[in-house]
Amino acid sequence: MTVNKSESQPEAKAVSQTQPAANAGAPADLAPQIAKRAYEIHEERGHQSDSTVRDWEQAEKEVRRDQTKGKPPPGTKIEPKPETKGEPTPDSKTEPSSSTKKKVLVGGVIALAVFAILAIGFGLGMRWRTSKKVQNRLVLYGNVDLRQIDLSFNNSERIAEVLFQEGDKVKRGQILARLDTRRLKPQTEAAEAEMESQQSIVQKLHHGSRPEEVAQAQANVASAKADQVNASLQWRRVKALSGLTTGKAVSQQDLDSAKAALDSAEARLAMAQKGLDLSVIGPRAEDIAQGEAQLRVNQAQLDLLRQKLADAELVSPSDAVVRSRLLEPGEMITPQRAVYNLAITNPKWVRAYVSDPDLGKIHPGMKASIGADSFPGRAFSGWVGFISSVAEFTPKSVETVELRSSLVYEIRVFVEDPQDEMHLGMPATVSLELNSPAPGQQAERRRANVVDNNP
Repeated sequence: MTVNKSESQPEAKAVSQTQPAANAGAPADLAPQIAKRAYEIHEERGHQSDSTVRDWEQAEKEVRRDQTKGKPPPGTKIEPKPETKGEPTPDSKTEPSSSTKKKVLVGGVIALAVFAILAIGFGLGMRWRTSKKVQNRLVLYGNVDLRQIDLSFNNSERIAEVLFQEGDKVKRGQILARLDTRRLKPQTEAAEAEMESQQSIVQKLHHGSRPEEVAQAQANVASAKADQVNASLQWRRVKALSGLTTGKAVSQQDLDSAKAALDSAEARLAMAQKGLDLSVIGPRAEDIAQGEAQLRVNQAQLDLLRQKLADAELVSPSDAVVRSRLLEPGEMITPQRAVYNLAITNPKWVRAYVSDPDLGKIHPGMKASIGADSFPGRAFSGWVGFISSVAEFTPKSVETVELRSSLVYEIRVFVEDPQDEMHLGMPATVSLELNSPAPGQQAERRRANVVDNNP
């Protein structure tokens, strides 16, 4: 249902006429607001109010409630009040004035400027100190390197024992593995017997004939001499008898037999005499040399077998750590197959690369400090032990500030690591003090100090 304003005007007048009756104690400045709100309530109810007094009372309550909360009553226009100098506005307690804001802004800007100046000065000072320190220090990057050994047996035999595992530390001369020697030991014993036999023969040759052998030779000479004298007398008798009888008493055969017996006796005497001479002189020098040569052959064969027997035990050549155990007991071994892979823990170095402009700043023996990411805040002492004399291109595994195509020189910085904490391939940072004198300069300084202290 639509209500025209012209039709509602009498009701509004009626409401306004009933204001004193509805609330005689209402303030005069609120009466217009209450009347306007009562009219709006009357319109909201569609002009169906039973009593205008009730509308007036409700409007009065709403206006008073809004007044106590500081809100303007509905439909009231808020006009801005002109500002008065020296008189604070109600909102001055919560929002600062424009002059106060300017002061705060200027103070903040000044504080920021002072802080910026201090920060820039501190940064420039630190940069100057750092640049000066960097100029006296050369920093290189590399990786930890060490020597490795593929340890194998010299013999071809079956493995009997493998005594160590991966990661075990071994000492120089420690036995790591053994071979089966059940066939090698009898061969060694036979060679020892042959050598002893030949050694006795050589000793016999060196000692010569015994006195008994010389006496026997002399007796043989005497016997042969007696036989020769007897044969000579027999030959003379037969020859004289044949001459007296003109060959009639003795036949020609008897003469020949007597002559042959005499010649045989003289030959035996000569042979016995030579035998005596040989006994006195002793063995020939060539026989002695031959016997000694055969003894050396037997000795070499025995040494070879003994070495094979010793090689049946695999011994660590130096202090190291077992990196790999490659064979197990029962496997057949050859010299080409390794049983262990060992990593030698000392010496240990960092392989780094230095560019050509920095090559003249370093020298062998220069002290170095080595750091690693695994040990933050800790430095290992070391020294430059090797500088390559041949330039090469930077390896791809090494990352430096320079281009990879630039020529560099390999250096080795040896590390003191008694606890074996740095491992193969570990990235490391090498710091070299460029002001440290060369070994020759250190010697000159020591000599100068001696001269100064001893005028």
